[in-house]
Amino acid sequence: MNSEKLIIFDTTLRDGEQCPGASLNIKEKLEIARQLALLKVDVIEAGFPAASPGDFESVKQIAGEVRGASVAGLARALEKDIEANVRALEKAESPRIHIFLSTSKSHRVHMVNKAKEEIIEMGVKAIRFAKKYCDDIEFSPMDATRTEKEFLVDVLTAMIDAGATTLNIPDTVGYTIPGEFSDLIHYLKTNTPGIDKAVISVHCHNDLGLAVANSLAAVQAGARQVECTVNGIGERAGNAAMEEIVMALKTRKDFFGIDTGIDTKHIMACSKLVSSLTGFFVQRNKAVVGKNAFAHESGIHQHGFLKKKDTFEIMDPKDIGGDDSELVMGKHSGRNALQHKCKELGYDLTQEELDTVFNEFKILADEKKEIFDDDILTLIQKQNWSQKNLSTYSLSKVISHFETGGSPEGTVELTSRDGKLHRATANGDGPVDALFNAIDKVTGMACKLTEYQVMSKTHGKDAQGEVTVHVSHDNRKVLGKGAGVNTVEASGYAYVNAINKLLIKSKAGPIEGGEIPGP
Repeated sequence: MNSEKLIIFDTTLRDGEQCPGASLNIKEKLEIARQLALLKVDVIEAGFPAASPGDFESVKQIAGEVRGASVAGLARALEKDIEANVRALEKAESPRIHIFLSTSKSHRVHMVNKAKEEIIEMGVKAIRFAKKYCDDIEFSPMDATRTEKEFLVDVLTAMIDAGATTLNIPDTVGYTIPGEFSDLIHYLKTNTPGIDKAVISVHCHNDLGLAVANSLAAVQAGARQVECTVNGIGERAGNAAMEEIVMALKTRKDFFGIDTGIDTKHIMACSKLVSSLTGFFVQRNKAVVGKNAFAHESGIHQHGFLKKKDTFEIMDPKDIGGDDSELVMGKHSGRNALQHKCKELGYDLTQEELDTVFNEFKILADEKKEIFDDDILTLIQKQNWSQKNLSTYSLSKVISHFETGGSPEGTVELTSRDGKLHRATANGDGPVDALFNAIDKVTGMACKLTEYQVMSKTHGKDAQGEVTVHVSHDNRKVLGKGAGVNTVEASGYAYVNAINKLLIKSKAGPIEGGEIPGP
């Protein structure tokens, strides 16, 4: 099958930013634009230059820096909007002006108060004006899916004649459904004179949760550009999610026979960046980039997954720049998954031992939503056959120094079970990082901090904070907890708690050479 190319038009910085509460400053927009360029999206809609001085400046800076992708600016069918785009896009390598105009009866009557003929005249005039300055012109008849089909054909025909090179069919209010939208695209392709001179695009909103489905249905019907956003953010319920569109086409290339130019290994990094800068966290069960997207708890699923990944996983998380798939231990997990997890923790249990731990595991799983590695470790350690003389550390003293503009420094004193005092000093990116680095020096454990959380357990300025850390070492993961009024000290307790669990897992005491002499 010869693959066709689908143009990915990313509007995270324009429509995505319109999501209530998602306002971005210029620096943040530039960071996202750089990540979109790494993703190799075809078009970056950088903003609406006429909307505000800030939007104008951000479009201008992105246009001046980004290379390899077209940079588009949005404009109403007004000369002043188009002129703002021309100025903002002056230094773009491949500029595009995106003009929109309401066409549905509801919008004609209640928004623009114009007759059909006036709408067409406005659009034609705007495109001809923009064409004097830019060859790449996109036109969007706003609320197209609620516009009379015959009138939509008249509008598109006139815009093609005026010089539009891309015709975008927006489902502005998320009203359509896949079969209906597919039929509309097919109707427009069949009945619009000269439509082969332009690229058919779609821009779907997610009010009914159908944005991705509608977009893919349109692609099947002949659309060759999809407008989408990272994590699906945007007005109201958002837009079609870029990562879902891209991975659907990649995973089901046998069905669609269409490629994108997206470098998928940057998807997860881009998702996390957009989530961080907008403050909109990705829901756990979000397709492709959600925390649970590659997590398995069902015993049947886990059993199949452990035998061959593609029994219950259609994508490789590494293809989107993610971590390995995760077996989530919970009440639905079976013996195979538990045995696999025990081996990961360093224990090769006999069938009798496994049965004993499994029975207690099921009891605990009924009480907890999720079972962590340290829970399983505790179950193993409760058995007589697992008891060893294990050496651990206790945190005796913490000294933290932090000054604006300086390098944070942390000193710790740890006491091992044999009574020896160990002291170390280290620097870090912050006081907590410096403290953890000092603890690593003492223990000789080069650990990776995968998650860090602080929660207030009481009220007032002297509230106690509970610190939770997730730490990994040699493909082993543990959870550590600590509490106290001093958050830095509590962080130390949590980290040492995690270190001790790692040492118990490895059935070893303090690593030789870990002691750092004090001053």
